[in-house]
Amino acid sequence: MTVLEAIILGITQGAAEFLPISSSGHLVIVPALFGWDKPAVAFDVLLHLGTLLAVIVYFRADLWRMVRGFFSTAPERAPERRLAWLIIIGTIPTGLIGLAFDDVFERLFGAVLYVGVFLIVTAVVLTLAEWLSRQREHDPSDLRWWQAALIGVAQGAAIAPGISRAGSTMAAGLAIGLDREQAARFSFLLSVPSILLAGGWAARELLGGGVVMPSPGVSALGFLAAAVSGYAAIAGLLAYLRKRPLYPFAAYCAVAGLGIIVWQLLG
Repeated sequence: MTVLEAIILGITQGAAEFLPISSSGHLVIVPALFGWDKPAVAFDVLLHLGTLLAVIVYFRADLWRMVRGFFSTAPERAPERRLAWLIIIGTIPTGLIGLAFDDVFERLFGAVLYVGVFLIVTAVVLTLAEWLSRQREHDPSDLRWWQAALIGVAQGAAIAPGISRAGSTMAAGLAIGLDREQAARFSFLLSVPSILLAGGWAARELLGGGVVMPSPGVSALGFLAAAVSGYAAIAGLLAYLRKRPLYPFAAYCAVAGLGIIVWQLLG
């Protein structure tokens, strides 16, 4: 892998992880478009760790309050403590889905056609979420446990390339009554333990000697590109969602998905 490839893939991962357009799908599409070798899963996970750094830095105050609340019994810490438990509850179905269907999802990463199909699914999900949204404005800490679990199921489904993790979790948040910005904030916070779990799984394989990575310098540049573009995507999307809907992202996913299907069937 060249330096340019690593940087482009890092920027792609960082932007697409937090914009509702599927980072996993774009990490399949971009190498296929340019004729590059498919990057190792461990490198994909390294790029996800770059986006993890972005979300930790951006939400450092929120995360610190959640940690303090989790280990505190003070009544004034109750909202932060409850939010921490909701994040944990939302992570459980994601982990179970990943473990149960790991082999199935891994095979999908080699099929560009399926990425196009799943991008259209993402477009439909985003559109339906906007149509069905009740646009209530309440804090994510007000969610019930089953609502957090439902968002976690939506995140688990996004392991398939082309299903946007951010899009599916934000859509689930909108469907149960969060406003756009709060749905996005809960989605981003929920990504933290999920990316950590995926990183731990890849590290286990790496220590087992079965994973090939690019050189340390190339890997570091990809990681940095993912972190910087991820931070910019978080800030930009939250500002956008304060006043605007998800329809443009749905349109992008629909057009990209149809284009990929035509490309694969006629190419």
